[in-house]
Amino acid sequence: MDLDAFNELLTPRGQQALAEAGELVGADPVAAATKLRKTYDAALTSAALTQAGLRERARAKFGEDAERMYFTPHGLEQSTRAEVAEHRARRLTGSWPNPPRVVDACCGIGGDFLALARAGCTVTAVDTDPLTAAVARANAEALGLGGRVTVSVTDAADVRPEEYDVLFADPARRTSRGRTFDPMAYSPPWPVVLDLISRAARACVKVAPGIPYEFIPGGAEAEWVSYKGEVKEAALWTGLHGATRRATLLPGGHTLTATGAEAPVGPAGRYVYEPDGAAIRAHLVGEVSEMVNGRLLDPMIAYITGDNPIDTPWATRYEITDVLPFSLKKLRALLRERRIGNVTIKKRGSAVDIERLRSDLRLNGQKSAVIILTRIIDKPSVIICDTALPA
Repeated sequence: MDLDAFNELLTPRGQQALAEAGELVGADPVAAATKLRKTYDAALTSAALTQAGLRERARAKFGEDAERMYFTPHGLEQSTRAEVAEHRARRLTGSWPNPPRVVDACCGIGGDFLALARAGCTVTAVDTDPLTAAVARANAEALGLGGRVTVSVTDAADVRPEEYDVLFADPARRTSRGRTFDPMAYSPPWPVVLDLISRAARACVKVAPGIPYEFIPGGAEAEWVSYKGEVKEAALWTGLHGATRRATLLPGGHTLTATGAEAPVGPAGRYVYEPDGAAIRAHLVGEVSEMVNGRLLDPMIAYITGDNPIDTPWATRYEITDVLPFSLKKLRALLRERRIGNVTIKKRGSAVDIERLRSDLRLNGQKSAVIILTRIIDKPSVIICDTALPA
């Protein structure tokens, strides 16, 4: 889809083609294209079918708004889930008596500025790609936020964050070879991002969850966000509360910050706790261990064990039935003896290939178990747990 084809989608004729394409989502692609081509030319047919398919995919991130929004494939992939964007908008506006003026230096299709505008912010948004900027502008208009959002085609390096209350930036993490985890390969690259941050009174920069700690600016708060148990992203905040590490769980809104807690190391108890990925990324395993009166099975592995069943949103709890040194032969024999034929296999600190192990176990039985492959005091070990909710 090019810019001309997208602009045609916004015309009355294009809107009709898009509505008809929406009714064909899920149909045979060739049949759908053939039907639309009876009324519309090839370019409009392709743009409408592409957009209808993207809207269907976008429901997972944007809910009902997806029916009115516009997307590009890369823009949808990198866009922020609505619940996460709303969380950030609440944090950002909560410390101001009046909604701030925000510059969105890498707006993409607009997932973040939509939440900011709905929170009352006035947003100036820029993107270097004319098609992406056009999509973002159309999204602001489609959701009735055009009066709060201005979108232009501008290089992020040319943004003047000192002229706004807050800088927001979501640098692209994709190159011609695919997704990149190197901040120096972001677009704009990390030095440009750091320059923007240095000139901003306050800033929020969205980054990949695996960002190396050495790239986090001094004095920044680093926040990792987990949505329904899956770590979605991290954000770097400056000008708010000073340097700290934070983990946030959505949709519940639970937040955990660093206290300096250090977990002791000890033998396996009755339960094993698997901390949420956001807490692990934020190096808050000690804080989670303190919550459950737990201890680490190994000082370098984020599995916590404890003797008491303590409920917390920050960890999943399993009841331990067996702990043994890793041995395929012994593990297979034990599972056969217990008639365990269905297993969920987890691992941390283990080089074992999970799918190869599943095949080698030759499972046969009606019962289920959770198998955790890990190290205990640097020794390859396996923990077998009951799949029933522990008491």
